[in-house]
Order: sequence, then C-alpha cells, then structure tokens
Amino acid sequence: MFDGMKEDIETVFSNDPAAKSTIEVILCYPGLHAIWLHKLAHWFWKKNHLLTGRFISHINRFLTGIEIHPGATIGRRFFIDHGMGVVIGETTIVGDDVLLYKGVVLGGTSLESKKRHPTIGNNVVVGTNAIVLGDIEIGDDCKIGAGSVVTKPAPPGSTIVGIPGRTLESIKQQSKHKHDLEHGKIPDPITDILNTIIKRQEELEEIVYHENRSEEDRKIMYKELKELAKSYDEKE
Repeated sequence: MFDGMKEDIETVFSNDPAAKSTIEVILCYPGLHAIWLHKLAHWFWKKNHLLTGRFISHINRFLTGIEIHPGATIGRRFFIDHGMGVVIGETTIVGDDVLLYKGVVLGGTSLESKKRHPTIGNNVVVGTNAIVLGDIEIGDDCKIGAGSVVTKPAPPGSTIVGIPGRTLESIKQQSKHKHDLEHGKIPDPITDILNTIIKRQEELEEIVYHENRSEEDRKIMYKELKELAKSYDEKE
C-alpha cells in the first residue's frame, strides 16, 4: 500500500512542475486525494460492499470535486490535474500513465447494465473539458484536445480534436517528457481545411483576373515582368 502511495506522489512530481515538496503534494492536491479515496472505495466495491463503496465515492466528490464511480478500474500512475468537475463512470477502464485535466467526463451512453463507458489506453492525455462517451476504446499514446467530444474509437498514437471528435494521423511525441503538455500545438483540421479553400479561391481569382484582361494589358504585364526579372538578375 505504501509503495503505491509513494508511486502516486512521484507521479504528481513527474506531471506537474508546480509541485514543490512532498508535504505540499500530500496536503494540497485533490487529484491525489481522489485517487486514494477511489482505491478504498473500489476495494469495498470488489468485496461486494456496494453501499460502502458508493458512500466513500460520494465523500470523495464532496471533498475533491472529482466523481469516480467505485466500479471504475484505474491503472497505475494515474494523475488528475486541477480535477474539479472530472466524472468517471462505473464501467470505465483506464490504463497506466494516464493524465486527465479539469472537467473531463468519461461517460456512458446506455441505460443497460453492461459495459457502457470508455476504455482508455496507456499514456493517454485528455485535455480540459473533453468528453469521451460510450463503450469505445482510445488507443495507447493518444491525445484528446481540450473541449473535444469523442464518440468513436481512436487508434493508438492518434490525436482527437473537435466536436464531434475527429481523429488525426498519428503524431510522434517530440517532448522529452512522458506527456506532451503543449495543447496549443494540437492541429485543428477545420482551420486547415478553411486555409486550403481560401488559398485555392485566391488562385482561381488570379486565373480569372488574368483571363479577362485584354491582349494589350497582357503584353504590358509581360513586359513589366521581363524588366523585373532582368533587374533581379543584374542584382544577383
């Protein structure tokens, strides 16, 4: 038990540069408190003391602002940074080395008593206020951008952004750290598409402009271009 607590404290230091001392981490990190209380609640849940598990989970939410159902399965070195509003459902499975930010919801989409919450792979980062819904699998080493709503599975190593979440091609981690925290550098597929459309429109406008010019105008323009090229060669 104490080895696990030590590992949880070390996880805070490896994921949060603001952590200054062990006593600060123990006293002032609600994400750490939520994990420890969940482990206790989960133990009672597995022993079929369901009410006790739920009551500890309820106390956990009251103290930390983080709601983790006692039935959820959480891996090692799990870290919740600024965890207010985080919700993790009953049948959620979270792998090792996962990082969640404020307001993340790992929710369900069915009223049936079955696996209805997501499975999160190892080394996954889920950005602020992102929502992952349903019995879907998020592969290892994925990054989910802040505010995204994910309802479809994502392959390992991919980046998911937008509403609804769109899966981008795999992007290699460039950071020396386990988790790349540069959320502002996550690409936006909608912006990329709009930029491509604008560029193409400008090209078409240029073509139409030149096609509508008179023959005399074209000769003048051609002459000016030749003179410009000649002056450039002389400078070289």
